Amino acid sequence: MAFDLKQLIREHQGRELDLLRETMNPRFAKVLSTIGFDPVYVRGQGAHLWDKDGNDYLDMLSGYGVFNVGRNHPKVKDAIRQYLEVDSPNLIKMGTQLLAGVLAERLLKIAPRGLDTVFFCNSGAEAIEGAMKFARAYTGRTRMIFCQHGFHGLSMGALSVNGLDEFRHGFGPLMPWTRIPFGDAKALEAELKRGDVAAFVVEPIQGHGVFIAPDGYLQEAKALCQKHGAVLIADEVQTGFGRTGKMFASEHWGLEPDIMTISKALSGGYCPTGAILFRRPIYEKVFSSLDRCIVHSSTFSQNDLAAVCGLATLAVLEEERIVEHAAETGQYLLEQLQGLVGRYELLKEVRGKGLVIAIEFGPPRSMSLRAGWTMIHKLNQDLFCQAILVPLMMDHKILAQVAAHGMDVIKLIPPLVLTRADCDRFLASFEAVLEAAHKFPGPLWEVGSRIAKNAVLS
Repeated sequence: MAFDLKQLIREHQGRELDLLRETMNPRFAKVLSTIGFDPVYVRGQGAHLWDKDGNDYLDMLSGYGVFNVGRNHPKVKDAIRQYLEVDSPNLIKMGTQLLAGVLAERLLKIAPRGLDTVFFCNSGAEAIEGAMKFARAYTGRTRMIFCQHGFHGLSMGALSVNGLDEFRHGFGPLMPWTRIPFGDAKALEAELKRGDVAAFVVEPIQGHGVFIAPDGYLQEAKALCQKHGAVLIADEVQTGFGRTGKMFASEHWGLEPDIMTISKALSGGYCPTGAILFRRPIYEKVFSSLDRCIVHSSTFSQNDLAAVCGLATLAVLEEERIVEHAAETGQYLLEQLQGLVGRYELLKEVRGKGLVIAIEFGPPRSMSLRAGWTMIHKLNQDLFCQAILVPLMMDHKILAQVAAHGMDVIKLIPPLVLTRADCDRFLASFEAVLEAAHKFPGPLWEVGSRIAKNAVLS
């Protein structure tokens, strides 16, 4: 009997939450059902999702920043169809791969100056793992420096340079590497002076919290690394491919890293892929002889499907001016949100670049709201943002996320094809929820209490 994908979907649609609960992640299933983030989605296009009842959801999460060109972009879909028709000689391994080579060539044309060699992999975490190996081989040193709040993946090596304790807890002992404050060049220099540092791993804009590098910091960090013989690894896994209004966030500060890691949006959201871009002298140290030509390898590296998706995604970014669009749309959304800060006392700050934006809340001035703020934070440090996100989802059909555990920050990373109308829909919905949040007692505060009770009982 022929395999029928559409029939398989029809037979099982509606079982998503049960399948998650029974076979993969029961705790996450509980979270989704508790906060109402469990619609049965049946279609996605651009910056929108639709459920089985035809409801239109505005996606301000984009699969954690995967869908820069939007969900199911027709040009990427067509490229995949074309690829399936050519019966490519894929993954020869002891041979060459044409499409991966073409993609590498095009990536290097748009990368920061000095990066001239590419290693393809399957994810951002794998790219970070490889980058750290390369840095050790190049420098002959072992120690890594990373930043508080930095996030570089959850595999064991990547976890050792993860600046968020909630992800590290329970998996130790990790590599005894050094955490420093983000943006503190003096702290970086103090560690580099010890002479045993292989690399400084840094996000130009930190994804967890959307903390933006201070002006001058990254250039100084590069100069310090160069002075003390260390490598600077720029993690552009989430900030790459137009997210910040530049092709890569490093461009905002003229940073020329020694190694750059990319992933997420590279395939248009269609398949796992990632890459390490690095300088040729680093390559010479890693792949140092003929018998070490595959000393670092990955089974699905250079696979044709990932290369096709990457080539099509780069073409879309260029042809449709999506990077420029992200800069313009992001500026509009940022300015409109910043205009709300003085009007609503729960709003502390709005910051961002392009279409990575943080909305940060803070303790209110008025006595009644302060009582609600204190109460909900005593229950759980993460509850206030969830109390905002739940009505955004339930009442306004807008999907977004908290920026990190223990932060009163909502993060917006929508597809870069977000329109002005989409922005206005978000702004109107967010302000309506914000209005409700300024009434205590009220429904929004009750949402927080309900979530807290469910968390205790689970």
